[in-house]
Amino acid sequence: ERHWQVLYRNSFQRGGVIMMTAQSAIDQALWDIAGKRFGVPIWAMMGGAVRDRILLYTHPGGWDRDLVVQHSLERVEEGYRALKLTIAPSPEPIRDTPLVETTFELVAAVREAVGDDVKLMLDCHGKLSPTVAIELGHALEPLDLLFLEEPVPPRNVEAMLLVRNAVTVPLATGERMYNRWDFRTTIESQAVAVLQPDLGHAGGISETRRIAAAAETYFMGIAPHNPRGPGVTLASLHIAACTPNFIIQESAIPRGGSSELWDAMLVEPLSVSDGYVDLPRAPGLGITFDEALLDRFPYRGADTAHPTVADGGVGDW
Repeated sequence: ERHWQVLYRNSFQRGGVIMMTAQSAIDQALWDIAGKRFGVPIWAMMGGAVRDRILLYTHPGGWDRDLVVQHSLERVEEGYRALKLTIAPSPEPIRDTPLVETTFELVAAVREAVGDDVKLMLDCHGKLSPTVAIELGHALEPLDLLFLEEPVPPRNVEAMLLVRNAVTVPLATGERMYNRWDFRTTIESQAVAVLQPDLGHAGGISETRRIAAAAETYFMGIAPHNPRGPGVTLASLHIAACTPNFIIQESAIPRGGSSELWDAMLVEPLSVSDGYVDLPRAPGLGITFDEALLDRFPYRGADTAHPTVADGGVGDW
């Protein structure tokens, strides 16, 4: 904890995604070292587990309805019982309503294919205007979503409240917030039902515990964001194990449950069964580093997307 405080409070330009991402990595490494030093999993050093297994969700991927349905059935066959869909990408805020019909048809097709026992979520990536978000929320109410993610830009708490007060579908946000102070207004206003801190960006294990505790006082759930590799995945599972208001964990486990890098780094395999994964039991995070193998997976920069809108103006990711 002292290391966390020094890293954060000794910086004048504190916060922000770059600093908090670096601090998250250091925090996870320190917890990993401590767990391996004492021979226990991280959750055992945080008061112990409050559950026996952890509910996961994954992504079918894509926007073509037939393909999404096919991928959804494949993911259910792999053992998942919760899926998150996404709206089609757009370089600008969506202020018209044709999207409502096509999105409803997509979600309805998946619901019909997988049945009522599979939980469904929808990610809007903050692209909707409040008016369209409310219309979409009303349309989706019969489909029993676990949550509607980022229907409007996450920093616009007033817009989020407009949507929350108008629809019955639970709302979620948080992947673009990086510490407890970023989450404070959303928590205190109760703008959403579910918070989604990302352990790779939001200060690591230490800070996510504090965010979850603050959310619990307002009866809000936690569903950590995680499209990442073995390290953040395991860190998220340790938080899930010992957090009372945890709801569900986003899974980045490779399709089929295995890949060369994941297999080499995981001390114990992660196997999804009936929607759940067992608690990690290995000391620390439960990962190991083979330097020779990691050298075969060097960082490679990717071309940054530069979306534009119809008139040639700059668009949003």
